[in-house]
Amino acid sequence: MSQDGAGVDLETSLGYLLKEASSALRVAMEEVLRPLGMTVTRYSCLELLAQRPGLSNSELARGAFVTRQSMNVLLQALEREGCVTRPAEAPVGKVLPTRLTPRGRRLLEKATVAVRSVEVRMLAGLTESEQSGAFRILQSMVRSLRDDNNGA
Repeated sequence: MSQDGAGVDLETSLGYLLKEASSALRVAMEEVLRPLGMTVTRYSCLELLAQRPGLSNSELARGAFVTRQSMNVLLQALEREGCVTRPAEAPVGKVLPTRLTPRGRRLLEKATVAVRSVEVRMLAGLTESEQSGAFRILQSMVRSLRDDNNGA
C-alpha cells in the first residue's frame, strides 16, 4: 500500500511488474531494431502482414496496438519505401488489403532475427517448463481481462 493506505504497493503489484516488463521488452526491441531503421510498430506491422496477408488498416492497428491514424501514416511510408502494396481502390467496401513485397519480406527477415535475440535473452533464466508456464499464465490473464471487458 502507499503511505496513506490507499493505492497499490508497486513492490508487489503484478500489474505494475507486467508494465515494467513490457517497457523493458520494448526498449530492448527498439535497441536491436534501430540499426535496421525499424521501430517496434514497423516490425509488428510487417510481422502481422507476413502471417496474415491482406489485413486492413484497422486490423493492423489493433494488432500493433496503435491508432488507425498512426497505422495509416506507417502504411503510407512503407508503401513509398516499397515494403508493402495496397490496391488503389478497395476490392470490396472500403478495405484496402495490404500485402508485403519481396523487399518488405527481406527487411522483416532481418528484423525477426534481431527480435528473436531479445526474446532469447529475456527467457534465458527460465527452464522450458517455466517458459511454458509463463506463456499459459499470461494467456489466461489476457483472456480474463478481455472476457471481463466484453461482458461490461
